[in-house]
Amino acid sequence: MKKAISVAVTVLFLGVVCAGCVINKFDEKAKDIQVADKSYKEFSAFFAVPGTELDEDNVVREMIADATGVKVNEKWLENQIAYDAIDDLLESGEYPDFVDAGEESVRMYEAGALVALDDYIDKYPNIKELFSQRQWDSLRQSDGHIYWIPQFSSTYGKERVCVHIDEAFWIQTRVLEWAGYPEVHTLDQYFDLIEKYYAAHPIMYDGSSVIPYTILCDDWRYFCLENAPQFLDGYPNDGAAIVDPKTRTVIDYNTTDTAFKYFKKLNEEYKKGIVDPDFYKQSYEEYIAKLSSGRVLGMVDQWWDFAYEAEDAIRHAGLDDEGCQYVPLPITIREGITNQWHNSGNVLHGSSGLAITKSCKDVDGAMEFISALLEQDIHNLRYWGIEGVDYVIDDNGMFKKTKGMRKQAYDTAYKKSHFCQYNYFPQWLGTSRDGINAMKPEGQEVEFYDGLSDKVRKCLTAYDARTYVEMLGTNPSPGAWYPIYTYAQALSPGSAEGEAYHMMTECKQNYLPQVVMANNFERTWAEYMEAYYSCHPERFLNALQNEVNRRVEEAAGYEQ
Repeated sequence: MKKAISVAVTVLFLGVVCAGCVINKFDEKAKDIQVADKSYKEFSAFFAVPGTELDEDNVVREMIADATGVKVNEKWLENQIAYDAIDDLLESGEYPDFVDAGEESVRMYEAGALVALDDYIDKYPNIKELFSQRQWDSLRQSDGHIYWIPQFSSTYGKERVCVHIDEAFWIQTRVLEWAGYPEVHTLDQYFDLIEKYYAAHPIMYDGSSVIPYTILCDDWRYFCLENAPQFLDGYPNDGAAIVDPKTRTVIDYNTTDTAFKYFKKLNEEYKKGIVDPDFYKQSYEEYIAKLSSGRVLGMVDQWWDFAYEAEDAIRHAGLDDEGCQYVPLPITIREGITNQWHNSGNVLHGSSGLAITKSCKDVDGAMEFISALLEQDIHNLRYWGIEGVDYVIDDNGMFKKTKGMRKQAYDTAYKKSHFCQYNYFPQWLGTSRDGINAMKPEGQEVEFYDGLSDKVRKCLTAYDARTYVEMLGTNPSPGAWYPIYTYAQALSPGSAEGEAYHMMTECKQNYLPQVVMANNFERTWAEYMEAYYSCHPERFLNALQNEVNRRVEEAAGYEQ
């Protein structure tokens, strides 16, 4: 494989292979295409999330095609919500070869649109080793078969974590620097700091207005608004509910005292002009544009949801020198609570993943491509780039980037024309098979720290940290049930618990923005609670409790 990549580098940089040399058209399904004197198979893919389409002659994609004989035409969610996009697919009966339908995956399975993968997985050791037998078995649907492969849940070798990729209260480093790097542990302290900074610095250097705090609640991303109470009480991201680790009892975080206090605080901050007045109607794209401008001081979000675009845009614009990058803070509802914003170990996000549809004419070819993407040299190409162009190797075999390499990696145009991560295909976290490097640059400790901007490095040092994870601390994985949201996301909408969960979700999406903006918070909260309880959350919570019990019992069986 290394020889194939080496040849591809030479060919590509001589300009022999280019997208303009395609001499026949291809349709949505798997089909052979001729590029210059090379024959490639092309597959189609659709992912029910927003994404960026790569340039047609993307350099790394051409190299991967040269090494594997395959290209994938990736399409992303655009001007639709995931539910409607999957509705359109199911109505047409014509599917791409690959699909990740996200929370709509069960609908595609129930419609018979997906290929059972059981008979294929064992044929491809690279795919088989992604998960333990217990984990593979947990992916089986009601008919006993496996239909998708989670892409983001596999760690090879030693865990290597520098970036907190999960949820947190984020704040710009300039706010902390201005205040002398104070200890910020509680919700009140967090907003008090933002208020004071905003009072002193309401305008950006370019004359635009600072946005003290914004909230993303666009479609499924409304988790940025609704699920903070579980974290504020010191619990991890079970997502659908709190699970008490001692009693294994399910607790509804939507109705706790902390939930009331949290939304009351947001309401107070909204009335003060601290919360973005347009939060309730902004799209994901508008939200990312605000963060990318450097104007937003703080927000709740998952790192993966904003950083790949907004953080890179901030650095490319030079706003990192102004302290506009974000770091996470260990926020809880009051002092004395141990936070669990970050947990170690693998989390199997089993409610969705990469699936192959019934429209695919070459399932073995599709699986062979997934397997090839997991080869170490191809994996390096996906995430590190091209040796000598995107990274160098020192005398000890350690991968490193120069300052110039880091700078070009933040450039949006360069990323579209050069990098191809095939990021919604299975991938590894952890340590490379060479035993030295991390599977991805963000896990490479020395490279991570050396690549930090001066403002972020100064901030971490002030808190005696070298990584984002050290800003929060690390907790062990909670238990065999974790995370329970994977059960909620995979519920059939036709079941009693699935119907209740759907109604609860719609109720929260409708009422929570109103609660934040209410003139009379207590009255609107009471109206919200009345509507919420009318959704019969007990049907969902009882099913959730049964699933917690089942997972714990099942895990004990594997340990025997």
